[in-house]
Order: sequence, then structure tokens, then C-alpha cells
Amino acid sequence: MRLKKFYIYIFVFFLSFSFIFSNSTSFSTNESQPTVNAPVCLLMEANTGKILYEKNAYEKRYPASTTKIMTAILALENCDLNEVASVSNNAIFSVPLGYTNANLQVDEKLTIEQLLNVLLIPSANDAANVIAEYIAGSEESFASMMNTKALEIGCKNTHFVNANGVHDENHYSTAYDLALIGQYAMKNDTFRNLVLKTRYTLPITNKYDKEDRIFINTNKLVNPKSSQYYSFSTGIKTGYTDSAKNCIVASAKKDNMELICVVLGADNDISTNTNKFADCICLFNYGFNNYTYKNLASKDNVYKVITPKNASSKTKNLNLLYENSIDVIIKQSDLNEVFSPEVELDNIKAPIEKGSVVGKLSYTIDGINYTTNLIAGQDIFSSSIFSIVFKILVIITILYLLKTIFIGKNKKKKRKKKNNKKKKQSSKDRFSPYRFDY
Repeated sequence: MRLKKFYIYIFVFFLSFSFIFSNSTSFSTNESQPTVNAPVCLLMEANTGKILYEKNAYEKRYPASTTKIMTAILALENCDLNEVASVSNNAIFSVPLGYTNANLQVDEKLTIEQLLNVLLIPSANDAANVIAEYIAGSEESFASMMNTKALEIGCKNTHFVNANGVHDENHYSTAYDLALIGQYAMKNDTFRNLVLKTRYTLPITNKYDKEDRIFINTNKLVNPKSSQYYSFSTGIKTGYTDSAKNCIVASAKKDNMELICVVLGADNDISTNTNKFADCICLFNYGFNNYTYKNLASKDNVYKVITPKNASSKTKNLNLLYENSIDVIIKQSDLNEVFSPEVELDNIKAPIEKGSVVGKLSYTIDGINYTTNLIAGQDIFSSSIFSIVFKILVIITILYLLKTIFIGKNKKKKRKKKNNKKKKQSSKDRFSPYRFDY
């Protein structure tokens, strides 16, 4: 009896163990969500704009110095890097105490390139003011340009009142809008190169004869010497005010995938990793570990072969080619899923010129539309036999019509002639001397 109980206990033990083990295995294969300490964040795939993760991403927040991304965009789009701007008294002394500056001097001459370096690397507020005044004449006019550009980029809840991000209750944005601005900025190669620098030194100028204005990038993700360094980081810009707390718009690229990350309102505790850089690293790792690209169409590859109407026998097979590649961003767990396209073909008939658009192909995945034109892979000529047959049919039709008309006229003449003859004969019979009545 005791032996039987012992076997029962052993059975229950192993059953429980296997159950626990199987459960732990299933948990390890599940997709884990990122642990972000900041109250607001967003992770976007840069190529498609697809949102991979968000928390309160559409909530209005103070952007602090991430504002300077927009300032840099307008400078790059409205100025040559070699243009020279002069530093005004207002540009320097309108910056409140406690805010970062580049120790610029009144009437100092600096190139736009130099100003952009100190704008983006140490986040100098005086440099932002100089750029605003140089481009628009005043900070107010420049802010109007910023708001117009924000709408053009697609921002829905953004309003700027200054070029640097100095706190103002009417100066706000959202994580989503800032991601759009960062995504837009990173399409500019000059901007990309600037935000990846780890340090910058202002040269001697007309008002400053030393090279001791040395600045370190405030974005620790790009600095290999920092404990917050992230090897895949490609930029972009940090920010801080007492009201906004710690903010960052960051980017990272691994293999062929680039991600844009926005963290707003974060703490700055390096010891416990509850800071904006740790949140960015967590979000980037989540994106790279759980998402991938799937190629659905490759440029110039054949989608389908068709036979156009009226095609000659030698060119009857037309290759429909993808005009552009389609790479979609999907979860790695969906990598083996089959996606079906929607195809719209034109009325395809010869003659067709190589490279001409003959239709459109599109995929809609997770609300994002991926589209490419379908183009002709070769010249298609009209069938010569068809052309000859068509001409013969036209001639036969014309001859038939002419014949019908001609025969109709002849028959009419004959009937008329016959009727006239009958009338004459009837008249002769009526007055003939040899006619007898009975």
C-alpha cells in the first residue's frame, strides 16, 4: 500500500514538473512588450512610417530642445552651408539663464554650417536664435515658418513659438509628430552627418580668437565612450526643461532597417536605468528583435506574362514587370504568411512600348498601402496578318455595298422598262382595227 502511494507521489511530481516546464517554455517564445519608464514614447519604422510601439504618443507635451530638429530642417532648406550670419545682441541675451549656449559674441560672423553644429551637438539656444533671425528676420516670423513646415510634414498637434524650445505653454508637440519631424530630417544627408558627431570645436572668428569652445554631443547613444552608448545609433537630438523633463528623438539602424524613437517626460536616473537613453535602447531592441522586412516585389522582376490583344506572333508574350520594389515591415512571427495583392490592369493591346505603364499592383498590410506600377518588359507590335485581314474585310464590305447599290439600280431600271412596255402594248390593243368585241 505504501509502495503504491509512493508511485502516485512520484507520478504527480513529474506531472507537475512537466506542466511548469512546458509553461515556462511557452512564455519564453511569446513576444515580450518593451518596458519603458517614461510616460510618453513611440517607436516608428523610418522607411514606411509604421508604428511598432507607442504609449500616449498623441498626447500634447513640451518638446524642449527636440524643437531644434525643425530649426535645422529650415536652415538646411533655406540656406547654403557657407552663408554667413551675424550674431545679434537679442540672439544672445534673449536666452534665459540656465539654458545652454555656445558663448557666441555680439557681431560675431559664423557660417550656417558652424551654427548648425553648435545647434545640434551641444544644443546651443543662442545659435538657434541667430539662425531664426538670419532666415526670417525675427523669431516670430521663423516660428510661423516652423508651423507651416510642420503641417507640410504631416504633424497634427504641434505648435512652435520659438526656434530653440525654451519653455512656453503655447509651444508643444506630440511623440508622433516629433517622430515625423525626425523621420523627415534624417532624409537629409547633411543632417544625418551632423547628428552623428560626438564633438565639435568652433574655430577662431572675427570676435573670438581662441579655439576653446569645444562641445560634446548631448546624445550619449552615439558616443562610444558613454555608458549609454548604442552601437546602432545614428542620431538625433535630446532636450530638457524643468517642465518637459528629459526628452529625446533618436534613431538607430541595424542591417537595412532604421527605426525612429521618441521618449518624452523621462527621468534621468542613470544608476537604475530609468532614463531616456535606457528607454530608447529598450525600444530599439524590441523593434529589431521582433520586426523584419519581407520582400513582396523586386524591381524589374516579372510579375506575370500575358498575351495582349492584337499582338504579333513574334511578340505575343508580354512580361509585366514591377516598376519598384516592395518591402513590407512585419512581425517576424508573420514572416511565412502569404499576402495577396490587388491588381488593376489597363486595356492592354498592341502596339505597346517597352517601359510604359500598363497597370498597378498594391498590398495593404496593417493599414499601410504599398504600391508599384506594372510596366511593359518589351515592345509589343501589332499583328500584320490581322491588319491585312482587316483591310481585306473593309474592301469586301465596300464592294458588297457598291454591288448592292448597283444591282438595286439595275433592277429598278428593268422594272421601269417592263412597265413602260406593258403600257404601250395595252394602248395598241385598245385602238387596233383588228380588235373584235364579242
